[in-house]
Amino acid sequence: MTESPTRRPAALREGSRRSQQDLMRAGYALLEEGGADALTVAAVAERAGMAVGSIYRRFGDKEGLLLAIQHAFTENLQAEITQRMSPERLRLLRDPAVAIAEAVGAITDAFHAHEGLLRVFLLLGTRHEAVRVEGSRVSVEGNRNFAEALRHIPVAHRDPAAALDFAFRLVYAAIAHRVTQGEFLESDRPLPWNELRSHLQTAVISYLLATPDGR
Repeated sequence: MTESPTRRPAALREGSRRSQQDLMRAGYALLEEGGADALTVAAVAERAGMAVGSIYRRFGDKEGLLLAIQHAFTENLQAEITQRMSPERLRLLRDPAVAIAEAVGAITDAFHAHEGLLRVFLLLGTRHEAVRVEGSRVSVEGNRNFAEALRHIPVAHRDPAAALDFAFRLVYAAIAHRVTQGEFLESDRPLPWNELRSHLQTAVISYLLATPDGR
């Protein structure tokens, strides 16, 4: 019996999608285990159980593979944060302080959950322009999503947009620093992730809801 011509392309597309996912998972694992130096076309092919040639056909070279992995990772990370930090969800939280705490917590928790891969890309971005550009793109998008999610909050500043921008920068800078430099670079006092999260929530709530002169 001849296979239906309408079914074969769908099956091929599904197989290609699974192969792509296998390659991404292999790349993620290698980067987490050994950093950027561990990511080679040969290593990804071996880990994914695929031929080296198939990777070159998909991505062109190692840099194309790296950027594809970064793009997939950052898009998934952003989607994870956005789902929890959606404007519709935060508007249901009647207390502005609770909504701010949830937004800050969403970002902090996602960075904590994925700190291994984030460390690789944040550090690599300091010397690899294309990685930095992609990281900046998704970070700026995250800034916009943060501002949109909290647009209904009564921000106690003359320029609420600027205040929300700074609040995001504050959170991003603190947790990116923690991801890349660890817990004890600037202090020998322990600061576990849960405490860092709580302090950032308190700081951002105070900054956004308190009047600029502190009253």
